[in-house]
Parts: sequence; C-alpha cells; structure tokens
Amino acid sequence: MTRRRRILATLVGTVVVVLIGAFLWATPAEAADTTVLPGVHLSIGGGSRNSVETTLQIVVLLTVLSLAPAILILMTCFTRIIVVLSFTRNALALQQTPPNQVLIGLALFITLFVMQPTLSAVNQHALQPYLHGQISQSTALTRAEVPFKEFMAKHTRNADLDLFLQYRHMNRPKSVAKIPLSALVPAYTISELKTAFEIGFMIYLPFLVIDLVVSTILMSMGMMMLPPVVISLPFKILLFVMVDGWNLVVGSLLHGYT
Repeated sequence: MTRRRRILATLVGTVVVVLIGAFLWATPAEAADTTVLPGVHLSIGGGSRNSVETTLQIVVLLTVLSLAPAILILMTCFTRIIVVLSFTRNALALQQTPPNQVLIGLALFITLFVMQPTLSAVNQHALQPYLHGQISQSTALTRAEVPFKEFMAKHTRNADLDLFLQYRHMNRPKSVAKIPLSALVPAYTISELKTAFEIGFMIYLPFLVIDLVVSTILMSMGMMMLPPVVISLPFKILLFVMVDGWNLVVGSLLHGYT
C-alpha cells in the first residue's frame, strides 16, 4: 500500500509541475495573440437616405410575411373550406381519416384555385408595378387591399359588417375600397363560419338518419350493449362513396364562391 501511495503521489506531483510550467511559459502577449473572441456587429440602415428607406421596406416586408398565416386564414376562403371538410370527417365518425395533413393540403389547393382571380389582380395592379419601381410601397399595399376587400365584401353579410361598423360609430362607406380592414376582416370571418356551419348541418343530416335507423334496429333486437357506431360506420362510408360525396362537398364549396 505504501509503495502504491508513493507512485500515485509522484504522478500527481509531476502533473502539477507540468501544468504550472506551461502556465508560466505562456507570456501575456502570446496569450493575447492566440485568443480569438467572436465579434457581433449590428447595424440598421446607413448614413444615406436610400439605405434607411431600404431597411424600412425590408422591415415592413418581414412584418407582412409574419402575418401571412393570419392573412391566409382570415382573408381567403380557407376558413369555410377547412371547417366544412372537418364537419364531413366528423359526420362520417372517422377520427383520423383523412388525416389532418390531407385536409389542410386539400383546403390550401382549393383556396388557391378559388382565390386565383384575386391574386392575379393583386399581382397585376400592385406587385408588378412595385417590382418595376413604378409605384411606392405604400401605394402597392393600398392597391393590394382592394381585390381582397372586393372578395370579402361580396361574401360578407350586411348584419355582420354593420356590427363592427356600429361599434366604431361609423357609417357604411359608399365604396368597398373605403371599408376599413379592421371591420371587414372579422365580419367576413364570422360570415364564413356561419355559412360553413350551415353546410356542415346539411352534411350531418343523412348520416344522423343512418345512426337513428341503426340504433332503433339494435334496440328492437335487444342488442343494447352493441355500440351503434360499429354497425352504422360501414353504411355511412358506403353511402358517401355511392353518392360521390367528396365531389358533392367540394362542388358545393366552389359554387358558393361563384
């Protein structure tokens, strides 16, 4: 044991001496030369007016991009479409079929199809002139609002729009372009939700009849312990396939925006 302790003490002493020597050997100048610290440089704009305007334009564009999901959901037909598709899946008593990714993807492509005239008008009257330097950024944003306002005003109920205008003690403007987005967007959203719930109710009715018929038959046969959904689900899917349900649902959604 004593010999092992001596060997261990010798090794520890040797390591300590080596570390102290290496520390004393390194001079302050060499340490300063070999040490590299990362630097962070922050700058917004520049000294010229053009650079400051460019920076502000980038900030505005980044703000618009951050609001893109809200614009997609609340200023297009996406809300009605995704709600109706969700009602259809729930009416069939299918929990995860089709999956959420499929429903959202289908809703996005239908939204792009329906909104194509509006997006084309924005591109023609606002985006392209701005990219070619013919109009300023504020003018481009003002022009881009008009096609969206016309689309939303066409599908907004008067009662919903009056609700928000009266809250601000405002009279209804004579032109659609003068309606503030702060009132038009929520009015359009609740109008879309009302229409989507009406379509969802109509979708639920035939499947509700199937559930009632199956429940009545099971109770008459004394099979009260058997869940009716187990028997009614295949009949719901069969009925939906026979009438080409997806075509009817999507067709009704498209006709609602004609």
